[in-house]
Amino acid sequence: MAKIRIGIPSPFSIALLLTLITFVLAIVLTQRPENSGSVYFLSILDFWQLGFWELLDFTMQMALILILGHALALTPLFNKLISQLTRYCDTTPKAALLVSLFAILMSFINWGLCLVFGAIFARKVAEAAQRDGRSLNYPLIGASGYVGMMCWHGGFSGSAPLTISGNEHFLINQIGQVTIQETILSPLNLTTSALLLVIIPALFYIIGKRSKGQKIAIDLSQKPKEKLKRALSGTEKLDDSRWFGGLFGLLICFIAIRQIFTMPATSGLGFIDLNYINFFLFGLGLLLHGSVIRFMGALGEAVQGALGIIIQFPLYAGIMGIMKYSGLGAVVSQGFIEIANAQTLPLLTMLSGGLVNIFVPSGGGQWAVQGPIVTEAAQYLGVSIPKIVLALSYGDQLTNMLQPFWALPLLGITKLKAKDILPYSAIMLLAGLVIFSLTLMIF
Repeated sequence: MAKIRIGIPSPFSIALLLTLITFVLAIVLTQRPENSGSVYFLSILDFWQLGFWELLDFTMQMALILILGHALALTPLFNKLISQLTRYCDTTPKAALLVSLFAILMSFINWGLCLVFGAIFARKVAEAAQRDGRSLNYPLIGASGYVGMMCWHGGFSGSAPLTISGNEHFLINQIGQVTIQETILSPLNLTTSALLLVIIPALFYIIGKRSKGQKIAIDLSQKPKEKLKRALSGTEKLDDSRWFGGLFGLLICFIAIRQIFTMPATSGLGFIDLNYINFFLFGLGLLLHGSVIRFMGALGEAVQGALGIIIQFPLYAGIMGIMKYSGLGAVVSQGFIEIANAQTLPLLTMLSGGLVNIFVPSGGGQWAVQGPIVTEAAQYLGVSIPKIVLALSYGDQLTNMLQPFWALPLLGITKLKAKDILPYSAIMLLAGLVIFSLTLMIF
């Protein structure tokens, strides 16, 4: 019997399809001007074009936070940390616990860092097991390296919380500035993060104890890359100088850290936004790589993963433009208001965020599309804006455990397939659903 293969379009095609659906919904559901006739069709096109370029700054911020975080994971310091930790991963349960624990910890720092760190860690564990002839449940270890993507949006690279912490974000006139003390550092998010950090690694450990490992059949032997070397002369030597690149990296880090101590006490941590995080990551990456040539090499490797953000965000901005200028966003918000109340809105927001993430696999893109809707509904129903932002963030990260888009770098590094890690990541999705639902109901 022939196998039935169900294919899904690329994320770019899905973004185009969502644009078309939004366009049709705007024509059908929004109030067109009197005597507009077919002209309204052209008005919707104008709304799309108007929104298309409105998020250029945001697009650059999102691309940089991924690229710089990825480059940071490739520094000698993090490679050494992974090598040291691998020594303690001599059984499947211990490996699953440690890989998931550190993947989650890294996710609180930066989602690009956690994705690459978790992938490299999982592969190093498998390489050691293969070298020593030990059995290992490699798909479980791969899933544990990916689980940080279910925790990242509550950390210091969370797209929605960091965006609204700036004083010039695209919803500033609607909700004002919301600092990270109200979102990332709130009791709700700190409790949620602590539960994730304890429960998820423990769950991986239990699954590891009950699972049966086997010899790894995938060829994980390292093939050294051939590098063309040429003699550097004159000022070209600055590219390979450790003191030159390291000095500027240190200077940038000094400026970023100094800002913490020089800001007025009344402002708290309100100055920490996407620009601040990217500035600090830039300096830290340059400092830890040491030389300009090594830093640029890591960036070259990392930039491939940001192509989706760069090319898809204008489409998400166009969708936002249609919803904003046609009034479709208000119509959808009203629908939320009619089926929700102050108690149920956070849970419904989380569930809708999880659903939309299947089609818009980007926290930043999703915030651009859903942010105006959920915040308007929250204001009408009297729900805390920081809470509704976190609810959407939790939903966005939750279904990453089913969405293979961000798993592609990990799958490429580990040489696993999506179907290998999916059974285990689906279990983590259920655990995350329980954790997020409980904290949203309690706080």
